[in-house]
Amino acid sequence: MSQQTKYPSLNNSSVFITGGATGIGAAMVKAFCEQGAKVAFVDLDGESAATLVDELEQSAGVRPWFKQLDITNIDALQSAIRDASDRHGALQTLVNNAANDMRHAPSDVTPQSWRNTMAINLDSTFFAAQLAAELMAKNGGSIINFSSINALLGPTNMPGYVAAKSAIIGLTKSLAKDYGKSNIRVNAILPGWVVTQKQLDSWLTPTAEAAWMEQVALQKRLLPDDVASLALFLASNDSAMITGQSLTIDGGRT
Repeated sequence: MSQQTKYPSLNNSSVFITGGATGIGAAMVKAFCEQGAKVAFVDLDGESAATLVDELEQSAGVRPWFKQLDITNIDALQSAIRDASDRHGALQTLVNNAANDMRHAPSDVTPQSWRNTMAINLDSTFFAAQLAAELMAKNGGSIINFSSINALLGPTNMPGYVAAKSAIIGLTKSLAKDYGKSNIRVNAILPGWVVTQKQLDSWLTPTAEAAWMEQVALQKRLLPDDVASLALFLASNDSAMITGQSLTIDGGRT
């Protein structure tokens, strides 16, 4: 069990997280469960999700609701959000976390690969928020979108991903205005280089990490739990007057 701030407003609240089986998503599933929230999550990785659910049942005495699906299937995604809300009570927090930071040189991008990138990283965020707003219309709530500091830095060989994550910043501003009349807050989290197993396996070499440490103010790794702590705050009543904002968590890189 992590030692995070306790938010009474999250206890027994209904939370839905996309991409919750591994990495930052799994850290958020754990963190919200530890707050006493009723957590539902979706992911394509059923094996990792099953392991996480079993682990939480043993360590925290709770068993979050999980459904395996591809978030680019919008009908399936919205159906899962509605099912979870029926099961756990009116949705109070949506976390649009699922993403794929795929690398492609601009010359290698095809119309289909571009659309695939948008479907994963942008389309699912909007359509999940669209249904969440309907479910939150009566009682209000919090929608937390995930962008990235790559939207600010514009690294090479990620044109689709950077475009999608940049769009999420604008989308967050727009939806905050659209949904504010229903007391629905919409904010974005922009993480830096978070040390997940995927990053360690694929890109975070000792050389790359040394270079990263030269660029940040805080000389330590940014971990999934750090990001989860920010998500808890944005979901809680303690952030009741924060909306339309993009909050960067990167150890001082930007």
